[in-house]
Amino acid sequence: MIRAGDTNVGSRDCFYSMNSVGEACTELKREYDTCFNRWFAEKFLKGDRSGDPCTESFRKYQRCVQAAIKEKEIPIDGVDFMGPNKDKPES
Repeated sequence: MIRAGDTNVGSRDCFYSMNSVGEACTELKREYDTCFNRWFAEKFLKGDRSGDPCTESFRKYQRCVQAAIKEKEIPIDGVDFMGPNKDKPES
């Protein structure tokens, strides 16, 4: 399990990882998850909110998922998506 202060975060630390909606996207998902978990543990939890090191891996994964959804004809009309460029709700 990943805990605040952990510095050696990698894919082996993810005790549970779901596959992606498309088989071809699963490795891209794991790459993004690893990047995000590392950033979260090593930077964010220590107060460093600068940078966005996982944007490119997120976008690659996002494009793959969008293609898989289209290929599988999964209806997504009316579903609201979050992403790095979406406005965040004010709190």
